[in-house]
Amino acid sequence: MDTDMEWIERLNQAMGYIEENLADQIDYEQLGRIACCSSYHFQRMFSYMAGMPLSEYVRKRKMSLAAVELQGSNAKVIDVAEKYGYQSPTAFNRAFQSIHGVAPSVVKDEGVSIKSFPPITFKITVKGAEEMDYRIETKGAFRIVGVSVPLEKEIEKNFIVIPSKWQEISMNGTLQQLVQMMDREPMGVLGISTCNGEEPWRYYIAVSTSKEKDGLEEYTVPAATWAIFPGTGTNESIQELERRIVTEWLPTSGYEYADAPDVEVYLNPDPQNAQYEVWIPVTKKKLP
Repeated sequence: MDTDMEWIERLNQAMGYIEENLADQIDYEQLGRIACCSSYHFQRMFSYMAGMPLSEYVRKRKMSLAAVELQGSNAKVIDVAEKYGYQSPTAFNRAFQSIHGVAPSVVKDEGVSIKSFPPITFKITVKGAEEMDYRIETKGAFRIVGVSVPLEKEIEKNFIVIPSKWQEISMNGTLQQLVQMMDREPMGVLGISTCNGEEPWRYYIAVSTSKEKDGLEEYTVPAATWAIFPGTGTNESIQELERRIVTEWLPTSGYEYADAPDVEVYLNPDPQNAQYEVWIPVTKKKLP
């Protein structure tokens, strides 16, 4: 089986696992195991390919099935809420209304319309995409010093946490302190997501340095092989580059995610015209 098809098949097996477990607890770690990557990387791949966060997709599928059950049987709202993992009827009502625009108690009424969200399946579409510049580099471990915040297991929650941390350290002088400490490769301010292995998930804003940590935190980025993609522009352009890496480059590259942190290297501090690199940890795909 060629590697592209194998990659898509694993994603679709993960989608099958979600369907089988909509009335149970969906284990994000298990999703990563099925897709042969960390749960963090699975969620990133899913959100870039599906155009919505995984948690939103799961909620839409649950509410779609819940609406069908309520419309077509004598099931009580409280029982359907419990079946789909909502301990509180209020939380179920809120989730249901956010998807369907009506309360669950009225779906049996004649003429009430509900939305249907079918399961997602992935397939490969080859399009004439623009070329992407990248290089593959194997690097030894390197020490970083900086500040960190814990990351949520549902990764879209971190889109609030991370920017506010950047803002905080640029206002309180920590960012300037870090820039002055930088004296090792990679030379730039680093945004590092440690969502690999068994360690707690954290996001570091840090620099590579030989200097004392001076009250800051330190972490050692493990030795790894990275696919490194250069870019310029704003924060939005970084997300667009990451989306293209996951949806265009990764499936056809002969590589897959490795168990190491994701790294963003900011080579200059201008937020409106940043120069940056996105480092994706990779390993050669094993031939079947």
